Amino acid sequence: MAIVRKLHQATLSELPAAGVAPASPTQQWLKSAQTKKRLIEGAIRCIVKFGYSRTTTSRVAAEAGLSRGAMLHHFENGEALMRAVIAELNDKRLRAIRRTGDMDSRGVHEVVRTYWDQLSSSSFTAFHELSIAARTDQGLAQILEPAQAEFRERRYALSIEAFPEWQKNRANFDLALALSQQTIEGMAINRLVHVLDEAMVEPLLTNLERQIQELKPPAD
Repeated sequence: MAIVRKLHQATLSELPAAGVAPASPTQQWLKSAQTKKRLIEGAIRCIVKFGYSRTTTSRVAAEAGLSRGAMLHHFENGEALMRAVIAELNDKRLRAIRRTGDMDSRGVHEVVRTYWDQLSSSSFTAFHELSIAARTDQGLAQILEPAQAEFRERRYALSIEAFPEWQKNRANFDLALALSQQTIEGMAINRLVHVLDEAMVEPLLTNLERQIQELKPPAD
């Protein structure tokens, strides 16, 4: 049974953010935030282990080492939990972009390999599972689609901030982003469904680096 059973009309912005701390967090708030994080991470592990359709609130609670009552105290239903899961998966991807922008050495090679490592993680597996499930699950789709639209906007803005040296040629920047996304995400998806030839990973990544390097504006 899918964990999202009934979709309320709340938007993402109307839901409380589990990970945003108040100015002066209390011990109770910190404890609640830690419990929510355990539940969110437990849900991600369940999605990876069992698939979305067999992820239930009971399984998530057990995976997190909590009672189902404790889970429902923090997330009133499966829908609320899935909203938090999707938000966390997207935040993880955005944090990876920030880390890439902060690297001392962030040449094309480092950026491509960091992106590939990110998409080889269980977080991407969970995200892909949710994306596939949303094709036929209207409730999940109504949660995922606006979240992804928001994510794309935030990712683009963050990428501009992280790589200012590319902004002299925005068309090439956009092409490099699309090329890296389509290539690496395609490779990651093919690996998940066991059709990626592992011997081709290195040549494909090397070729992608060469294509991006050709698009990169010359240094001043």
